[in-house]
Amino acid sequence: MAIERILKDDASEEKGERARMASFVGAIAITDLVKTTLGPKGMDKILQSTGRGQAVTVTNDGATILKSLHIDNPAAKVLIDISKVQDDEVGDGTTSVVVLAGELLREAEKLVAAKIHPMTIISGYRMAAECGRNALLQRVVDNKENAEKFKLDLMKIAMTTLSSKILSQDKVHFAQLAVDAVMRLKGSTNLEAIQIIKKPGGSLKDSFLDEGFILDKKIGLGQPKRIENAKILVANTAMDTDKVKIYGARVRVDSMSKVAEIEGAEKEKMREKVQKIIAHGINCFVNRQLIYNFPEELFADAGVLAIEHADFDGIERLALVTGGEIASTFDNPESVKLGHCKLIEEIMIGEDKLIHFSGVEMGQACTIVLRGASHHVLDEAERSLHDALCVLSQTVNDTRVVLGGGWPEMVMAKAVDELARQTPGKKSHAIEAFSRALVAIPTIIADNAGLDSADLVAQLRAEHHKEGCNAGIDVISGSVGDMAELGISESFKVKQAVLLSATEAAEMILRVDEIITCAPRKREDRM
Repeated sequence: MAIERILKDDASEEKGERARMASFVGAIAITDLVKTTLGPKGMDKILQSTGRGQAVTVTNDGATILKSLHIDNPAAKVLIDISKVQDDEVGDGTTSVVVLAGELLREAEKLVAAKIHPMTIISGYRMAAECGRNALLQRVVDNKENAEKFKLDLMKIAMTTLSSKILSQDKVHFAQLAVDAVMRLKGSTNLEAIQIIKKPGGSLKDSFLDEGFILDKKIGLGQPKRIENAKILVANTAMDTDKVKIYGARVRVDSMSKVAEIEGAEKEKMREKVQKIIAHGINCFVNRQLIYNFPEELFADAGVLAIEHADFDGIERLALVTGGEIASTFDNPESVKLGHCKLIEEIMIGEDKLIHFSGVEMGQACTIVLRGASHHVLDEAERSLHDALCVLSQTVNDTRVVLGGGWPEMVMAKAVDELARQTPGKKSHAIEAFSRALVAIPTIIADNAGLDSADLVAQLRAEHHKEGCNAGIDVISGSVGDMAELGISESFKVKQAVLLSATEAAEMILRVDEIITCAPRKREDRM
């Protein structure tokens, strides 16, 4: 008995078979959870938090669903991580990557049961992934020379990305928005310059793209409503010290006039500060913090538009787009970088007044205003649009495009199958399993649309044995369709990221042979 107690009382370990089972079960459970959201007919999930306010999120975005789960299973956490990385890296394919990794593990489980060593499976998977990637590379389309065709590719990619989201009804409208916004970026992947403002009211169709920058604030009273050739000072400084505010400090005075003197001094300090700010030769002052009425009066007298309490995202972005920097001291005007824009005016969107900066320094800046029935719809629309914007900005850099709708998976599966037939030894079983896992993606897309997946995938496989075939699953008509004619395309970069991340995650979970759960350290009684 003495030998067994290496670990402390509360720590537990699971070895060999049991550990592997636990990690497989966890990973496959996660996959089953998100796989129903895959494809144009995928379903959404409602996530309800048990915290205060019981926040409800309705979403179809794999990464958002997984981020919100609290999970105890270590293998499931690995899958959640890969979906997060996929979201940060390329923005879309968050569900696909988890589904593929899960299917790879599902296949691996059968192989392990057939007494094939995990390392053999891993090296087989490695070969298969490399082979699948090369097969795709041979079939990519690259139209970067031809601007017209490339723009069409971008439209197709945007529509394909949006077709599995809430925006699928108006996907042409939104694809156009997304493509226009990304084309303005002129090849940078900095999505900061694209601002998304959500205003409830109206329908999704009323969403529009506006060049320039919109700040979600009203213009104060008695201030100029319109400024041309604006010089903007963006600041983060306290403008609320013109009254005596005494917190826990005691000031003894022998008469009210003394209090008035203190107030006067405060006012003078404020006036000096405002004069310093105006001395920069500006006609618009945007502050992150409050501006009290006294400095506001002074600004209005000087004809300077003062905007207070601009939210932080907004203000950082404003500084970025107008080419200024956020200032907090105003003693030496030459070191402060002002922002510039041609026109500042107030506009109405729905019920609200907003401030519109047009003709900004950074030409690529633009604002997408989303309208929709409720906050839930808007949040989901924003997530969908974000996916589309990410994918497009990645595609502008890496212009290779592949067809979608389960076509890439079938192309890879065919190549991987051929590799399995040429490979001697036990590895060939692993390579074959990899091809089965790839075919699971078109299968799931068909299942989610309520079609007969076995029949469709068999048809697909037969089609793909012809040279240069473009067959994929057309979920709208419920049959095998030509993806090139239907214009269903995806970015090669997204597909490659899905393939490689899923393989690596599966490999990592396969390598596990022992799970040790440590007990938390006990607090000593400090008596």
